[in-house]
Amino acid sequence: MDEVFLSERAARAVRRALLVVFAASIPLVGQTATEAAQPVGPDPGELAAVIGPAMAYLDQAQADDGSFSKEEGAGVTALAAAALLRHGRSTSDPTVAGALSYLEGLVHDDGGIYLKDSRHRNYETCVAIVCFNEANHDGRYDGLLRNAEHFVKSLQWDESEGYDKENMNYGGAGYGSHSRPDLSNTSFLIDALHAVGRDGDDPALQKALVFVSRCQNLATSENTTSYADKVNDGGFYYTIAAGGSSQAGETPDGGLRSYGSMTYAGLKSMIYAGVGPDDPRVKAARTWIQDHYALAENPGMGTTGLYYYYHTFAKALDATGEHLVTDAAGTPHDWRRELFDHLRRTQQENGSWVNASTRWMEGNPNLVTAYSLLALSYCSPPSTAGP
Repeated sequence: MDEVFLSERAARAVRRALLVVFAASIPLVGQTATEAAQPVGPDPGELAAVIGPAMAYLDQAQADDGSFSKEEGAGVTALAAAALLRHGRSTSDPTVAGALSYLEGLVHDDGGIYLKDSRHRNYETCVAIVCFNEANHDGRYDGLLRNAEHFVKSLQWDESEGYDKENMNYGGAGYGSHSRPDLSNTSFLIDALHAVGRDGDDPALQKALVFVSRCQNLATSENTTSYADKVNDGGFYYTIAAGGSSQAGETPDGGLRSYGSMTYAGLKSMIYAGVGPDDPRVKAARTWIQDHYALAENPGMGTTGLYYYYHTFAKALDATGEHLVTDAAGTPHDWRRELFDHLRRTQQENGSWVNASTRWMEGNPNLVTAYSLLALSYCSPPSTAGP
């Protein structure tokens, strides 16, 4: 492959410029000129007072081999290292360097980055791509990233595996064990491709968009599935594959209920795949978000998957460029400030976070702290956000 990888700093600058254009074309429903002029996000000093203890927690939680919770796979280590890097730690920082070294030891000949015999090869490699991209300031990981990109694309359900566009698996990604694709893992694939500079013209992103569109409760020319108009609220559910399923359950007539984390994942994925703000899919997803704006819960799921939700919530809203979200009652919300305030209130005394609802590993403070730090990395006021 002869594709040129953007440096992490250059790629981030390009993405910001594109998102400014995207945001400029979106009217913030209910936002007045006065509200638009108000400062958004938390005070940088307050933000630092929360981030510092969280990073110190991860410093002491790291194992001697550089890993974090390796019994759960490579993902926690990649997420923790990415979180530290996004908050200014360098690749020479001992905690970061240890984590990167550990992950480098998991690189396989096929390009994947995963524990031996892992059933989550796609997930682990995708989050590792995001991590190594954050660390790739001098091009040292260009080859690793190129090979990892090739690997995750090879796992995507498409023509190379005998699936055409009519198949409900088409374009999706799963954990990597080939049971079935789902929106969460497809979102991780799209995040990884976006991180290394791929845009809406990339064939893998366009294939993924086919799968993402079919996981939306919205009847469109891109979604003519049997579930498309059963709920028809613009939100997203877990998967259209294998007969369809939603972690939020079904409606009495068999519709698949939308829920928060997948709706933000769906919106973010569409934006990264080049879908514009005037597209009916984006408009419907944004309406669902306005109608279900919440931080006390993962809408539709209660406290289950709450910190995964916070990370996806922040990343998706940052991708839209919106500073305020107006809810169904017409109240504008400074989402950066409100997310920060909520995470500050729920931070543990030792600097970590943990979810009392332990499903999806959220009883693991290493994972949940990584999710929280990643969410906070999108909370800086726009004028001070990142390099």
